[in-house]
Amino acid sequence: MKFGVVVFPGSNCDHDMIYVLRNIEKQEVVALWHKESDLQSCDMIILPGGFSYGDYLRSGAIAKLSPIMKSVIDFANKGGYVLGVCNGFQILCESGLLEGTLMHNNNRKFICKNQFITPQTNTAIFTKDVTVGQPMNIPIAHGEGRYFAYEDTLKKLNDNEQVLFRYCDENGVISEQSNPNGSVENIAGITNKQKNVFGMMPHPERCSDSELGNTDGKALFDSVIKNFVK
Repeated sequence: MKFGVVVFPGSNCDHDMIYVLRNIEKQEVVALWHKESDLQSCDMIILPGGFSYGDYLRSGAIAKLSPIMKSVIDFANKGGYVLGVCNGFQILCESGLLEGTLMHNNNRKFICKNQFITPQTNTAIFTKDVTVGQPMNIPIAHGEGRYFAYEDTLKKLNDNEQVLFRYCDENGVISEQSNPNGSVENIAGITNKQKNVFGMMPHPERCSDSELGNTDGKALFDSVIKNFVK
């Protein structure tokens, strides 16, 4: 596969993502500057974590206006695969490619720690080869990670198996105590109805190298690569 990692002013996880895809997964990767419009025939576009435009206004609100996002939106609407991690998830919601929004954490503080999440579906290529209900230890690092959507949207997400991950404890138990930021229904990641756009707050690229002592995140990239059909 050929991956394109979009770089915005303030991105700080772009090189982490490129390293994992290129050095760990052995895939072709290109960095795409936000002022460009050419996606260079990539098979999947990734919006990485960071603080695009300093998180002014709302996280992702300015980044959605970058020239490259028109191309990303067109690409996604034609069935192209797009992944947004942390700030990338916020940008996807701001741009309308994913439903809902990301709000300030309920404790109003930046949270940076390892956090267990549990996959909720195998219907998307991003989670096709992971075990539903199996806890995965994936780092989080965000100040605006509290996912929110109205009841009608939540019903659609649940009915269509669009919830990718929920926050849980080390045993896979989903509860208020295992919710780090107050996200509605413990939601940590979702997909669109067509299952080609994925967003998650936790950082799988930060736990994909054995040298870090945790490779839980690698399973997600493995799943995409194995199940991708051009």
